[in-house]
Amino acid sequence: MSNFVSFQALSLMELRVQNEHLAGHLPTHMKGLDEALCGGIPFGVLTELVGPAGIGKTQFCLKLSLLASLPASYGGLDGHVIYIDVESKFSSRRLIEIGVKSFPEIFHRKGMAQEMAGRIHVLRPASLSEFTESLQQIKISLLQNQVKLLVIDSMAALVTGEFEHGAPRQNTLGWHVSFIKSLAEFSRIPVVVTNQVRSQSRDEICHYYFQVQSWNETIEDRTRHDSHLVAALGINWAHAVTIRLVLEAKSDQRFIKVAKSPISPPLAFPFNITSSGILLLSDDGIELTGPDINAIHCQGHNDIINFGGESLQC
Repeated sequence: MSNFVSFQALSLMELRVQNEHLAGHLPTHMKGLDEALCGGIPFGVLTELVGPAGIGKTQFCLKLSLLASLPASYGGLDGHVIYIDVESKFSSRRLIEIGVKSFPEIFHRKGMAQEMAGRIHVLRPASLSEFTESLQQIKISLLQNQVKLLVIDSMAALVTGEFEHGAPRQNTLGWHVSFIKSLAEFSRIPVVVTNQVRSQSRDEICHYYFQVQSWNETIEDRTRHDSHLVAALGINWAHAVTIRLVLEAKSDQRFIKVAKSPISPPLAFPFNITSSGILLLSDDGIELTGPDINAIHCQGHNDIINFGGESLQC
């Protein structure tokens, strides 16, 4: 029995070593962001996209899914994608539109659009329990189907509605976060998860005394202090992700912000959403300091998720 266990362990180690050549990055084809991240979305760790509804998180995920499925000769990973579409926002039509506009030489070939779209396997779990059941199957699929990217859109939506009275939903994800991290490390692929935002509670804002002086000031002047938004899944989740990209809107301009990275200083890049996906308006990042690093602005966006408290319209 001990020899069998040792053989299994050795086989897993050999598989892990064979997969090490996959270590690297998935380029986003956004030059400034790729340079900041030393190549793009890193393999083997969790990358989080956080921001208000409608800001462009799913657009980002669609473009990444396309890039992972493209032939290597076009800068892709030439693989399959597992896309967990919790909120039913995945659009194959939009995916093909991005492909046609970004890579017309590929997508104008007969049958290529369908082939590329067919490499993206969409799962739509209806509940957290369904998602839990699917994780083991995903682990097997990662090994058997040449999967090069895992997307979960969105992580926060998986637990919305699981509790009725504002219980700390992020606490229910402890096992899932650990398992997903192990998937990233084991398979050596990029894992991208989206997260929603919520308004801070009274107690949370008291912890950020450098941003406001009183709760009343926050309520009375929401326009000036629109930064009282936080990632919906809380501090424990924040510690689990290696890269945090914040998508926000400020002064009628959208920004992608590198808020957490072991290799990049905090930077913000203005962007627009076009028919070809997200387009940076400048490859020169704006350096961030102090509260601006973690603040999440949503001027012009109204769909803010608030777990159990008063919603914040902005």
